[in-house]
This record gives sequence, structure tokens and C-alpha cells, in this order.
Amino acid sequence: MKPQEVHDLGDAELTAKERELGDALFHLRLRRATSQLANPMKVREVKRDLARVKTVLRQRSASKKGSK
Repeated sequence: MKPQEVHDLGDAELTAKERELGDALFHLRLRRATSQLANPMKVREVKRDLARVKTVLRQRSASKKGSK
């Protein structure tokens, strides 16, 4: 997921995406631990996407608090 795609999502969509990526990361780690993961780089991609989503959510919440 590209950074611009994350910025274009709404708050509700970002929250849902955060939950979805967290679940995906859990399942990928589980599969990696049991040696069933075909592409280990997928874990890295999901972690980065999750970090992007969390960063945008944090920036938006900080800007809302700052404007009040």
C-alpha cells in the first residue's frame, strides 16, 4: 500500500484497515513460526503498511486536538 493511498482513506476506513492489518500480521507470524510461510517478505510489507496507517491516524488525531 502506497503512502498516498493511506492518506486518501477516511478515519473509519483507516481504523478498519488497522484492525485488518493487525490480524494479517498475527496470522503471518503464526505461519512463519510453523514454517508454512512461502514469502517471508510479506511480514515486512504488512508491518510497514500497519505503521503507515498508525502514523496517519496519529497525525490526524494530533491535528484535531491542536485545532481545538
